[in-house]
Amino acid sequence: MTQNYQSLDFFNLRTLYKSRKSNPTEIIKSILERIREEEDTGIWISRVSESDVLNVTNSLVDQNPDSLALYGLPFAIKDNIDFAGLPTTAGCPDYSFVPSFSSPVVEKLIKAGAILLGKTNMDQFATGLVGTRSPYGICRNAINPKYVSGGSSSGSAVAVSKGLVSFSLGTDTAGSGRVPAAFNNIVGLKPTRGMISNSGVVPACRSLDCLSIFALNTSDAAEVMEIAKGFDSNDPYSRAQLNLSKKAPVEISNTKLGVPHIDELNFFGNIKTKNLFIQTRETIEKLDVEIVEIDFDPFLEVAKLLYEGPWVAERYQAIKTFFDNNPESIHPITRAIIEEGKKPIAADAFAAEYRLRELRRKIEPIWSNIDMVLSPTAGTIYTIEEVEADPIILNSNLGTYTNFMNLLDLCGVSVPAGFGSDGMPFGVTLFGPASHDRLLLPLANKVHYHSKAGMGMKRTKLPKSKFNADYDNADKILIAVCGAHMSGLPLNNELTDRGAEFIRKCRSAKKYQFYALENFVPPRPGMVRSVDQKVNNIGLEVWALPKTSFGDFISKIPEPLSIGTIELEDGTSVKGFLCESYVIAHAKDITKIGDWRVYLSGQ
Repeated sequence: MTQNYQSLDFFNLRTLYKSRKSNPTEIIKSILERIREEEDTGIWISRVSESDVLNVTNSLVDQNPDSLALYGLPFAIKDNIDFAGLPTTAGCPDYSFVPSFSSPVVEKLIKAGAILLGKTNMDQFATGLVGTRSPYGICRNAINPKYVSGGSSSGSAVAVSKGLVSFSLGTDTAGSGRVPAAFNNIVGLKPTRGMISNSGVVPACRSLDCLSIFALNTSDAAEVMEIAKGFDSNDPYSRAQLNLSKKAPVEISNTKLGVPHIDELNFFGNIKTKNLFIQTRETIEKLDVEIVEIDFDPFLEVAKLLYEGPWVAERYQAIKTFFDNNPESIHPITRAIIEEGKKPIAADAFAAEYRLRELRRKIEPIWSNIDMVLSPTAGTIYTIEEVEADPIILNSNLGTYTNFMNLLDLCGVSVPAGFGSDGMPFGVTLFGPASHDRLLLPLANKVHYHSKAGMGMKRTKLPKSKFNADYDNADKILIAVCGAHMSGLPLNNELTDRGAEFIRKCRSAKKYQFYALENFVPPRPGMVRSVDQKVNNIGLEVWALPKTSFGDFISKIPEPLSIGTIELEDGTSVKGFLCESYVIAHAKDITKIGDWRVYLSGQ
């Protein structure tokens, strides 16, 4: 890799562009150098010519970086997605054709200012979760090339992880947009089916396919989703009346999260991934999210239907003429799988559909008690050598927690959840019912942040995002309160009477001691910054107070209290109540309790 590595996350590139410290042409030139330095890692199938790419970047240099939503952000697309001017191969050279038109989604992204660099390697005809089934070479894992990269959107994921693009498009029928994300320490967003047009995409299973998004963090993936989504009358599976849930709230404390019992989950003998999943659950519990254990068996039974049932016939139907006329052009493993699609008869399809309906009905009551579900993205990861020795069974294992999702019309996002002692990343998936895409993202972002996994191969630190930042309003100031000014307590009206808006519940960083102060009516607490980093997180509420009322508000604050800067558990900072340290000698230490309401309830 070149020196002075720049992360390609949206926040970093935008900072460089807006400060004029760099421009799209300079950034793309440095990326092209990175690509040249890459040895044969099987990432690309075809690339836009350097001259064409630089023509695009040069046209952007004189524009305002705020003029386009994706200004100067490089991206790649899986090679089953059309771009006019480059061949579409679907991972099969003899299938190759040059489309006259680009996929409408690709057109949207380019129109928004994103810069297409090329088309990426994939498991042939999107059949596989390993990244090894391509005549263009094995796409190797970004973290450790001995391991599989995941598939079928292998190149798209590795390109993001290695810092060759800011984001990429994949497709996801059985997990192809999530498994590679987990294996390469990035985010993989699988939207609700029909939200993003599939026009200009070589189908795998047309009734189940959807485009997916790879990015370094949830905020970047969400931005791409908002631009890519939209009804397309030319796509029979596009949904005209898809009512997305409202804008994602930052507040997550009232979330009810379904989690399978650990004994229901199969990690295929990998104790490292099992421990990382348990650790993720424990982290989420500390975020005031309510954990509800659920029966996961119906989901796992649906997963088996995808390849053990008649849906494999859709894969045969998608390329029937080519398959029948060119069997030797198809990768042996891919051919063996798709060949099975010739066998099911109509009766099999109806029987499987009946069983799917039964399982859906069994799952329906689970959703009445929860908002979303947490699962591993994949139970384990394999080396390339292991997969080549047992390509069918091990590939099937990798789809255990992804195969059911499109059959059940769910949306999901895979996020990094830590690294094992072997140095390999682990990912978890949050998923929910159709149209709940936005509601998954705040908690997914928290999981990613607290995992300390960073972003991609370099494990760069997560930037601030719309899920980390609580409020984006130049006319208001965020202020954290820890006592009598909290909702429903005696002095809350001092905020509400001044037009303050409640933003969220949260906790402070572990940098404060907490005291019940004497001689205050009503009773109040005091937070004192501590030199001891092992103290408790303090329960807070964050409010947005109009700047015009801020001076009047703080003028009413009595000694020893004052307003200072408080660091929150997620690493961000806001204004908030602090207390002078001399009160320690005459106040009750309630640091272990860590929450004013809990303290009051015990009085």
